Amino acid sequence: MSQHDFTSRTIEFEALLKEFKILLKKNGEKFTIQREIILETLYNSDEHLTPEALHQLIQQKHPDLKTGIATIYRTLSRLEESDIVTSLSFGAQGKKYELGAKDHHDHMICIDCGEITEFVDDEIEKRQELIAKEFGFKIKDHSMQLYGLCKNCQE
Repeated sequence: MSQHDFTSRTIEFEALLKEFKILLKKNGEKFTIQREIILETLYNSDEHLTPEALHQLIQQKHPDLKTGIATIYRTLSRLEESDIVTSLSFGAQGKKYELGAKDHHDHMICIDCGEITEFVDDEIEKRQELIAKEFGFKIKDHSMQLYGLCKNCQE
């Protein structure tokens, strides 16, 4: 399944969970409650999470569930390979993840504090299509990341 398939619509958790189970089975991997909780936590989060932040959230919400950081990294890797989640890279600071099933949006990323602001601009989307058409290019997918300083870091 391509990223566009996920980002073109917001899907319900049960449908996403079903896709994840199929993905795991196809790759000869077991479905576990830990993997379900990882997906569910990402699904319910409005933030872009590092694997460590995701691990901490899961430990807070499910203190009796043994979920190792290695499980989180492996699960995120599998989810990203399949475009169920997407990531933003922060170089040496690592990646932050979000569910790929959200409606399309772009990002403004503060290079000082790391704050990520999501935005949608129909005019930018239209311009991209016009530019692609002008060059005879068919866009299949895209992401835009603007790097700079947030309002707080400018002060």
